[in-house]
Amino acid sequence: MHSFAWWPTLIVLAVATFTDLRSRRIPNWLVLPFLLAGIAVSPWRQNWPGIGRGLGWHGIGQSLAGLGLGILIYGFLFWMGGMGAGDVKLCAAIGAWIGPGQLLIALVIAGMAGGIMVLCWAAFGGFFKELFTGAGDLVFGWKERGLQRDPDLVLTNPLKRKMPYAPAIAIGTLISFFSH
Repeated sequence: MHSFAWWPTLIVLAVATFTDLRSRRIPNWLVLPFLLAGIAVSPWRQNWPGIGRGLGWHGIGQSLAGLGLGILIYGFLFWMGGMGAGDVKLCAAIGAWIGPGQLLIALVIAGMAGGIMVLCWAAFGGFFKELFTGAGDLVFGWKERGLQRDPDLVLTNPLKRKMPYAPAIAIGTLISFFSH
């Protein structure tokens, strides 16, 4: 990854992690300009994979594909109630900067990092059983509720625990930089 994509991403991930840890929010003033800038600089990216490398339209296509992949994957998790809208927007913005191939690597690593984080959080917080019951309801409860979301397993429910996920997204993205 070229330095012009590395540094803005690092800064945005640091601010998003800080705000998510502090307030459980990732602000729009941070991610939306970052997303637009990722699309704007994409025609000048020379390191996109695939046919037509170095052409402006290919860069825009890769940027939009990364944005779309972020929205598709994290949007589904948001719809299921397990992800916040700020996480979806952050992931889409990162996808606009790094493209779909690297974003897929980042999301897999973020999923592993998030899984480890939530297990440690539940173990130290003393709600391990509650964690697995909720996860089981989310995964296997669709048979009873159909395609409807479980109304109890949403981030807006004040009785449910909410873990900031920007740190996991940051870990996944940063490790994906080293894999390229």
